[in-house]
Amino acid sequence: MLLNTLIICSAVSFLFYGSSFFVNSAMKKEFQRYGLDQFRGFIGFLQLLGGAGLLVGFAWRPAMIIASGGLSLLMLMGFGIRLKMKDGFWESMPSFIFMLLNLYICVHTIGLK
Repeated sequence: MLLNTLIICSAVSFLFYGSSFFVNSAMKKEFQRYGLDQFRGFIGFLQLLGGAGLLVGFAWRPAMIIASGGLSLLMLMGFGIRLKMKDGFWESMPSFIFMLLNLYICVHTIGLK
């Protein structure tokens, strides 16, 4: 029950956040600040794909493993970029928390196989 709730929360968050990459002008400015504007659409697509993969994972476990593992890796890279840009603690925490959350989902799902 708790795991399913965490999966749904992560999926909805990534579907929402991933879609914002295409419509939010503040997101564009943030990626320009990182020097990664050319990857903004791709990263948004990966987040949408990961969020959808988490939901598909309820019916097909390999999708859950791939999506949660991929999102965990994506958030690890996001956390690293924030550290490199010397963003503060609170600005860096969401990527770190989502990395841990999706790593937990991935590890737990593998254990259920």
